[in-house]
This record gives sequence, C-alpha cells and structure tokens, in this order.
Amino acid sequence: MDKAAVLTQMLRAKETSTFLGGESPITAIRGNKYIPLLAGAVQGDNTVDCAVEAALLDEIRSVVLIGPEGSGKSTALQKLAVDWAQDKRLQSFSFVFHFNLREFNSLEGTLSLKALLQSSHPSLTAGSAAVVPKRSEEVLFVLDSLDQYWHSLDPSIHALCSDPNQEASVSCLVASLLHRSMLRGAAFIVATRPTSNFEYLSGTRIEVLGFSKPQREIYFKNFFKDANADKALLHMEKTLEFFDFCSSPRFCWTVCSIYHLLLDSGAKLPETLSQMFVDILVHLMKTLCLNEASVRALVLALGRIASLCLLDQHSNSTKESIKSIGCPQLLTSVDAFLIVDGDLGSDKCTFSFQSQLMQEFILALAFFLSESTGEGVEHLLKKHQKRAKFLDFFLSGLSEEVQCRPLETLMGKANPDQIKDFRYWLKSSSAEALRGYEKAKHYRCFHLLHQVQNEALVKEIITPSAQDVVYHENLSLLDGVALNYVAMSLHKIPTFSLSSTNIFTKMAKVLAPTMSLSHILTTGAIPHLASALSSGVVSELSLSNSHFSDEMLNILSTSLQKSKLQNLHACNLTEGCCEDLVSLLTSQTSQLCTLVIRYNQIGDDGLRKLCKALYCPRCRLQEIDMEMCNLTAASMEAFAEALCSGQSQLRKVNLTNNKIGDSGVKALSKSLQHSLCKMHSLILKRCRLSQSVLKELASLLKNGTLRSLSVGINDVGDQGAKYLWEAIAHPNCLLEELDVEMTGLTDACVVDLCAAIRATKTLKSLEMRNNTLTDVSVPALVQVMQDSDVMQELKCGWFILTYWSFLTRMRKNISVKTTNMLSHSLWYLA
Repeated sequence: MDKAAVLTQMLRAKETSTFLGGESPITAIRGNKYIPLLAGAVQGDNTVDCAVEAALLDEIRSVVLIGPEGSGKSTALQKLAVDWAQDKRLQSFSFVFHFNLREFNSLEGTLSLKALLQSSHPSLTAGSAAVVPKRSEEVLFVLDSLDQYWHSLDPSIHALCSDPNQEASVSCLVASLLHRSMLRGAAFIVATRPTSNFEYLSGTRIEVLGFSKPQREIYFKNFFKDANADKALLHMEKTLEFFDFCSSPRFCWTVCSIYHLLLDSGAKLPETLSQMFVDILVHLMKTLCLNEASVRALVLALGRIASLCLLDQHSNSTKESIKSIGCPQLLTSVDAFLIVDGDLGSDKCTFSFQSQLMQEFILALAFFLSESTGEGVEHLLKKHQKRAKFLDFFLSGLSEEVQCRPLETLMGKANPDQIKDFRYWLKSSSAEALRGYEKAKHYRCFHLLHQVQNEALVKEIITPSAQDVVYHENLSLLDGVALNYVAMSLHKIPTFSLSSTNIFTKMAKVLAPTMSLSHILTTGAIPHLASALSSGVVSELSLSNSHFSDEMLNILSTSLQKSKLQNLHACNLTEGCCEDLVSLLTSQTSQLCTLVIRYNQIGDDGLRKLCKALYCPRCRLQEIDMEMCNLTAASMEAFAEALCSGQSQLRKVNLTNNKIGDSGVKALSKSLQHSLCKMHSLILKRCRLSQSVLKELASLLKNGTLRSLSVGINDVGDQGAKYLWEAIAHPNCLLEELDVEMTGLTDACVVDLCAAIRATKTLKSLEMRNNTLTDVSVPALVQVMQDSDVMQELKCGWFILTYWSFLTRMRKNISVKTTNMLSHSLWYLA
C-alpha cells in the first residue's frame, strides 16, 4: 500500500471546521495543533495513542474507543492513520483502512470487500487489493462513528460471509469483518459513543476522557496566541469547568470561538451555560443575514427538528420530515446547525445536529417562541426525558428576560404565556422537591435556579421552611457550584453537611463561601473540611454561627497546621480548646495572623493558655478579637507580659464587652509603653471603665503608642473625655481613629473637642454617636470640620438635633449622610 499516496489523500480531504461541530481533524493535524487525549484506566502512558498501540499487541487485536460527543475520538483515529502513513506508529501493519461508518448508511446494493476497499481508497491498486486477504494479519481497520451507524451488528440477523470477493450488503460486510468471519487475522480500532451495537464488540475497551486541565491550557494558548488565552481560560474554569463536557475538545473549540468574538468586541463573557448558548445563537443567526420573521421561523423549524431527532432511534431526521415543516430558510441554513448524511440534493439524505447541547437549547427556545398549545412545559420535558439532559437547564435560563434580551432584537419577544407556564412549573416542582428527601431532586432545583440567575426567585422558592429540609451530601462538583449560588443568594444556609462528599481542590474552592455562611456545620463535614484545609486552598475560614466545638477544632487542628490559613473565625469554643489553638499558632508552618474567637467562653484561664503562643517566635498572630469571652482583670497581667515579651507580633486587640475594668486596663497600659510591644490598636468598648483610667490611656496617646482607640459604651462623661482631647492636641500623639460612642458626652465638651481637632495632625475619624449633644453644638462642629485639613469623618448620629440644624448644615455645603431622617440622626463627612 502506497503510504505517500494515502497520506496525500488524507491531508487533502476537504473537511471544514464549524462553530458547533469543532475544528476538523485534518485541520488540527495539518496545523500541528493535535493534543493527545487522555485515556481512562490504562497502565503507563495514559494517552489514547499509546493505549491503542499497546492494546493492539494483545491476542485479540481489537480496540474499542468509547467516549461522549466531541471527546476527540475521530481526531485521534485520523492522527493514528496519519502517523502510520508517516512511519511514526503502527508499523507492524502494511495496510490501514480508515472508514467513517456513518457514510455507509447511504450505501445501497451489494458489493465485495475488495470493491469497497478500492472505492474508498483510490490509492489501493488492484494488485494490492488482491494481496490483502492473504496478509490479513498485516491489515488494520480504523472504523469511526459506530454510534451513528444505523445497522445492527447482531450476527444472528446476518448471513456472515468469509470470501472477500463475495458480493453482499455493506452491513453484512461490516458485521462479517467485526465478527472475524472474514479476514480473521485483521486488527480493528472502533470508535463509538455508548450504543446498542456495543454489546457485539469484543476486544480492549479504552475510555476516551478528552482533555485534562493542563491539556486544556495548551489548547487555549494555541487558539488565542495572546493575553486573552489566560483570561478566557480563567473565565471558562470559573463558569463552566464543572460540567463533564468541558474536557471535550469540540466543546473547547466552541467556547474559544465564542469567547474570541466577545473579547474582540469588548462584550461581557457569559456567566452560565444558557448565556453562552444565547451568545452563540446570536452570532450564528447574524451570519445568515435573515430578517426577524425569518429568524423566528427558522428557530421554530429547528425546534421541531430537534424534537424529532431526540425522539428518533438514530438521532436524525429525514429530508421528507424537514420538507413537511415548510421553512424555506431551513435547507439553506443547515451548515450552521446540522450534519447532512448523503447528498443534500437527494431525498434519501438525513440530518442530525452538530451539537446536542445546541439541539436542546433550540428546543427550549422554540418552546418560548411558540404559540401556546395547551400541552405545557411538563409535557415537553416528559416527552424528551429519555434523551435530553439539559433541556430544563436551558428552559430555566431562557425564562429570565435579561438573559434573552440579545435574542429579542433578532427574533422578537418570547410568548409571555409560555414564560408564565414555565415559571409556574419551576416554582411548584421545586416546592415539591424541597419538601421531600431526595437529594438528586434538591440539586436539580439548585441547578435550575443557578441558570436563571435571579436572587429574588431563589428567595421566593427556597423559603425558610424549605431550607430546613435541604441536605447537602454526596455532592458532585456541579452540585457544589449550584448549591454555592443558592447559598450566596440567600446570604445564609442553616445546615451544611458534607457526608460522603469527596473534597478535592476544585470542590474546596467552590464550597468555601458556602461553608462560611453555614449556621450549622455538622460533625460529619469536619473530616472533609480538614482534607480541604490540608490541600492549602483555603486562606480564610469562618465558622461563625456554626455549631462548632472544641472536639471539632481538635479534629481540624493537624490540618489547620498544614494549611495556608491566615484568618480563622471560630465559635462555641471553651478553655479546653486553647491548647489546640496554641499548637496551631506555634506550628512550623503556621501562617495564621488573624484569630476571631468572639462570643466564646474561653475565660481567664483560656487566655492565659493562649498567651503561651505570644512567647513563640513562630507565632505570626497580628490581630485577635476576643469580644465577650468572659475575661476579667485577672488575666490582663499575663496578657500584658506576653505583649512585651519581644516575640509577640500582635498589632490589634479587641476586648469589647469583657469585665476587665480599670485595673485590667492599667495592666495593659504598662505593657503598651514598653518598647517591645508592637500593638497600635486597642478596642475597650463596654469594659466597665471609669474617668480615672482614661487618664492612663491619655498618657499612652501622648507617647505616640496607639493609632486607634475605642472606649465607647463606658460611662466616662465629659471629664473622662477631656483627658483624651488634651492627648489628641499633644504634638506626639499619633492617634488616627477614636471611638467615644455612648460615653455620656454633652455640649460642655465641644470647646475642648474643637480645640483638639484643630491642633491634631493625625486624627482622621471620630465616632461620637449616641451621646447627648444638642443644637447648640452644631455650628461649632460644622465649622471645625470645614477648617480641618486632617479630619475625614465625624459620626454623631442620635444627637438631639432638630430639622433646622440639618438645613443649616446643608446650606453650608457640608457633605451629610442621614442614617435616620425621622430622628434627625446625622453623619458628617468632610
């Protein structure tokens, strides 16, 4: 067999790349853009090419490539044939015959195997054809598209023949070859999707997995060849990667093609699968240059064909059926959407969709464009439920007017009755699903809401009573994405379980926001969370408002030490967990710099234990929030000593709502004056402080120790605040933020306050809400804000101010924000 002639014939094949059908195999091969595909469950090199070569060494010498639509099977077969002709692979074979079985559907009559080989491979001479049966062990048949082959391979319905010169139907010849009645020594590579003929095939089965993530990255860079490659890839991974078909080379081609057009035009990239197919259909229809009525008629006609193909055993439609639809635009527009088998001029040709996803999308769109027939959406879904996988996805996305707007300019508005019918079905079916306990139905509900992209609808459908019975176990990545969308729309999720869920890196990234919103994180979820943390994906973990516990922290402790966690918010902890926290803070790999343990009853003993971490040079803690942790003055001495140990990195401490009192603050004040103490922000709200201790704090301010201080909700009055005003005016004071909310201030403090503001070089923000100032103070406060070059905000809501005061400030062009008009609460902003 003349390899050079075979190679020339293959490389000159007139195949065209289409938007939905993908890049033609020969175009990819000629352009050196072929990327070897992944094969499942094989030893050693896991590419399809190598797996096929290894399998052909077996005694049976028959290989079946199995993969979904667009997974690259056809390209892989043609590349093997080209490699053989170029002496790169399969050199134990002298004859390689490549056939697309779909093309055999239109062949009628009888012919011999010899005639079939010569008619399909012009470079095969009569002499070579005569040698083929004698050297069958050197023959390899490469058979593509078995799933689109109409004839059965059941040997019981064929009169199998053994003579290559005997004339028979093509279906008989194919069955005779595959069942080894003819050319017993020949080898076979057959590519197919799962099909009824599958059971009649023997040999090694190789699953074609398509592209891995690194291969997809290479594909995108080959396609774009500029900075848009990374942008497009990142967007696909964010919005589509969780669908199984994203490993499909054909789907990657379609995504790259539409992204390329959108990026070049400066348009927004789609956020959902439905939005992407809206963009694709808009592009395809624009290329046809049809008016609105013609586009609408074409979509309705394609919708009828889509239905016929989904219901047909072979997923195709006859020319007679297409003619009966009566759409003149259809036959002139087939290349954009359909595959034609046979001669388009012949009445025996058949049609099928290039993409099943587009097929289902068009069926959904046609439903909304059509006149109401009374059958409704439930009938549509039930009618096509055996074959349609994403019909309800597309119906959901297209039911949202915002998503359909680009289509309206091309084909007019959808039928509002059909939209109403679908929304009624979505709400009622979702309510029924959420009342039950079938997780698959819950997830399907989430998927549909994710496609709609309407937060108000999420809140309407997933009511508080429905939320109580939603379970989140055994999640797939696709389920996790939909669940996360629902959780973010609700801004909460009462109960979250990860039982039986495989938490891998992608899943951890997807579910991290949902975990942070969970009110109850079940114990069963903790090992999975630990696994996610160990992978180093999560940098911030919030377990606030969860039914967390010391036991759960103990389970997480080892994983937290291995993680890249920087911020931790925990709840329901006690003194007993503090040793685990110390271990976490002082581990060799600890990156934890923020610890929020507010509203946890760790008590004085717990804080004393935590202080051990501050003596360790490995501790990176810079901020700790211990609001309402049942602390008293008894633990402040130990805390103060740790702060000036020389190892502590603490910069910010929140002690709000703890009974530390004056004596506790005095202990802290001593450490803050120490040169080794790095703390510059201290929050002491509602800590039972008196006027006298503010004198201590004022001394700190005069030494330039603190940048931020809060003493709000402590009854210190004007006298206590006076110490602070004097400190602010001091030239060494570096304070930038001061909170004296609800401290009993009156108009009597305003003169000293204004003097301090005029003198300060650093104070930018002053919180004074919920004090008892009156209108008398308004002019002075307004004036000092106008005069100051430093102050940026003065919050003074809930003063006893009148509406006249508000109007006065407005006339003076001071920027004012009202927080409660009825109470004349005001927020001054310079």
